[in-house]
Amino acid sequence: MRYSQMFIPTVKETPADAEIPSHQLMIRAGLIRKVASGTYTYLPLGFRCLNKVINIIRQEMEAAGAQEILMPAIQPIELWQQTGRDADYGPTMCRFQDRHNRVNVLAPTAEEVVTAIAAGELKSYKQLPMNLYQISPKFRDEFRPRFGVLRSREFMMKDAYSFHADEQSLQQTYQKMYDTYCRIFKRCGLEYVIVEAETGEMGGSASHQFSIPCENGEDIIVHTEDNSYAANLEKAAVDPLPQQPKPQDIGQPEDVHTPGTGTIEAVCDFLKTKPAQMIKTLIYKVEDQIVLALVRGDHDLNAEKFTVALDRQHNELADEKTIEQFTGAAVGFAGPIGLLEKASKVIIDQAVAVMPVAVSGANKTDYHTANVVPGRDFPLSGANIQIADIRNAVEGDTYKGKKLLFKRGIEVGQVFKLGTKYSSKLGAKVLDENGSETLCTMGCYGIGVNRIIASAVELRNDKFGIIWPISIAPFEVIITALNQEDAEVVKTAADIYEKLRQKGIDVLLDDRELRPGPKFKDADLIGIPIRITVGKKALADGNIELKLRSESKSRHIPVTDALSQTLELVESLYAD
Repeated sequence: MRYSQMFIPTVKETPADAEIPSHQLMIRAGLIRKVASGTYTYLPLGFRCLNKVINIIRQEMEAAGAQEILMPAIQPIELWQQTGRDADYGPTMCRFQDRHNRVNVLAPTAEEVVTAIAAGELKSYKQLPMNLYQISPKFRDEFRPRFGVLRSREFMMKDAYSFHADEQSLQQTYQKMYDTYCRIFKRCGLEYVIVEAETGEMGGSASHQFSIPCENGEDIIVHTEDNSYAANLEKAAVDPLPQQPKPQDIGQPEDVHTPGTGTIEAVCDFLKTKPAQMIKTLIYKVEDQIVLALVRGDHDLNAEKFTVALDRQHNELADEKTIEQFTGAAVGFAGPIGLLEKASKVIIDQAVAVMPVAVSGANKTDYHTANVVPGRDFPLSGANIQIADIRNAVEGDTYKGKKLLFKRGIEVGQVFKLGTKYSSKLGAKVLDENGSETLCTMGCYGIGVNRIIASAVELRNDKFGIIWPISIAPFEVIITALNQEDAEVVKTAADIYEKLRQKGIDVLLDDRELRPGPKFKDADLIGIPIRITVGKKALADGNIELKLRSESKSRHIPVTDALSQTLELVESLYAD
């Protein structure tokens, strides 16, 4: 392509609403443009990058035996109601009513649709295993879209779904997809880590997440010092805390007037205590039942661990009216004394169970209770009471005796063992070897295509712009032709351009009538891996300039060697 004929609207200034380097540079380099909050148009350079990633994914998925299909973005709500995931996704799911008053959703994923297809088409175990995938837009009404395409409302995802006659077959495909993902991310030039992950709304028995370590990532990766264990924050287990010695002569529980202190911070400031000495009593609804979660004041409830402790039942925080009716107090003053017996289920975090003494809400507006001793003043066991790890890991925690460390990352892919969660609810069955009907066992495997691009930019940039991995760069080579008024420069640049194209190299010829400075700045900004500069001065000595975007120095080589040395350089970058 010729630069003069392409739409590449680069921008000098950093956009005011772009918070992180990938967002800033994708706009400045003319890859994307914002349409509305969380929605973006991919311009020619950005779309080329997107297609490079898609082609890699498609090649690897088909090599692994997956078959590509395309499912609709508009899906009937009834499918989601059959699995209960309309409630799981809640307001994140984009819903609309059509002219016939039917409720539809814009697909956030496609387990329901693909399982319905399998239920209608698969009849025998002889048709299994089967792995179907698509690469298509998905929609999630994010509460706070941010970081450009890293957390957007519309995004491109590769989602695959496998069907099996038994668990052993699922394990084989799961491992095959795991290995395929490793190849995909390596080919995209990304350094990744694999961590254990919670299954979340997807459900199932096991999951692994592929993350790109990055300071601006929204995910938190938890790992031991020796890296023998790694998980995302939602999955990360912690060792139980030891029982703390109880102070001598602890008095009986005492209600203290604490007006206007409905938060941990406000109570601690008023009573001159610390969050680690507080108990938070959180009130949830599971269908029509009240469920309590008790965590220490300095800990955050881990929603995924809590859901697992509830056997994956859908749960949500109770509303203000429900809390007031259940506790007899305003929001912010709930406490365990006298409350646990009223709940259908109580999950007490292990760190609460070993507290020697604490402060909690008093179940009276503007009052808290001091001298609360777990096990003395409220029960730690009972038919409705369970002690479990339901909190986020924090600094100072260990796992199997090893110190836990924390770093941020960007999730780019995840694989799941779904089991029969969807096939049982949507009737995906086949006849087994004995002629008996059996449910299909399923797996699913997702990749965030947009996130691969943004992650590459986030990790590989400098003060001048993007430094693309060659495999997903919009072009492999850029030829910067200086002195456009010089016929020899124009002829030489065009000759090299045509020869590279004939060799299958993806090359951009900058033939714009601009001064050298703006051309060099644009070349660095858009980040094409190899730059060939053809200028009047060097050409007088029979030379051109060859430079890697990742290096500061360039070298002069004879024009006659331009093709061979460029091809060698391209090959070496792919080999890295």
